[in-house]
Amino acid sequence: MTIVITGATGQLGRHVLEALLERKVPAQDIVAAGRSIEKIADLADRGVRVRSMDYGNAASVAAALQGASKVLLISGSEVGQRVEQHRTVIEAAKAAGVELVAYTSIANADTTGMKLAAEHQATEAILQESGVPFVLLRNGWYLENYTDQLPGTLAQGAIAGSAGEGRVSAASRVDYAHAAAAVLVADGQAGRIYELGGDEPFTMAELAAEISAAAGRNISYQDLPAREYAGMLAGFGVPEAFADILADSDLGIARGDLLVGSGDLRKLIGRPATSLADAVRSAAAAA
Repeated sequence: MTIVITGATGQLGRHVLEALLERKVPAQDIVAAGRSIEKIADLADRGVRVRSMDYGNAASVAAALQGASKVLLISGSEVGQRVEQHRTVIEAAKAAGVELVAYTSIANADTTGMKLAAEHQATEAILQESGVPFVLLRNGWYLENYTDQLPGTLAQGAIAGSAGEGRVSAASRVDYAHAAAAVLVADGQAGRIYELGGDEPFTMAELAAEISAAAGRNISYQDLPAREYAGMLAGFGVPEAFADILADSDLGIARGDLLVGSGDLRKLIGRPATSLADAVRSAAAAA
């Protein structure tokens, strides 16, 4: 069996590769495919097959998927281009006779109204129409979406957003990576849909409280109208279109679009998901 991990040079992809190796999948049965393969040269030294692949280059995708039994399609990072990029991978998987495509979608993709979900919804539709056996890994928010911003949060003394009192079921990249690895090594996954999120959903005010406790200083949450929040992000240099998407995502949190109660993540990884408190403490210690 050959498992191909697309987007392998990104953060999630790297964690999935390590998770597969931890599960004793033979290194020679794993293909790490991505653009910046110099980032994973060490994995080649450990026996993993490394292939250069760009979602925008159909020939490179076809070559990367050659001989694949299962493919993890990690959603691309280029918002606005992802549907066609994902279509390229799905078509290559079909041509290669792949037995299973696992796609990293977004939590509650079938019901959410978030703008960020549109490309995931389109990709799920392409998979449905393709005839390729597939499984959906509907990942919730990353805890790193917040902890990676910790230095700026501490400098500003506050978190800003438009999420109101909405709760988000966030988990770490490592958690989602181990869930993906569990699905890739299991049998009978075609047709399954996993709603993945942390065990303990939290509000932005609770996030601010955890940061306050870890940092030993008061950090507040400032709830803003979405238009004002998007304008603030744009003022910090975030491209206007993406600032609008981020503000809209906060409105989705306020509606409960990123609230996950399935327990699927905990079941797949065989342990509790990383808690907000642990993530914040680790990030604060490293800041």
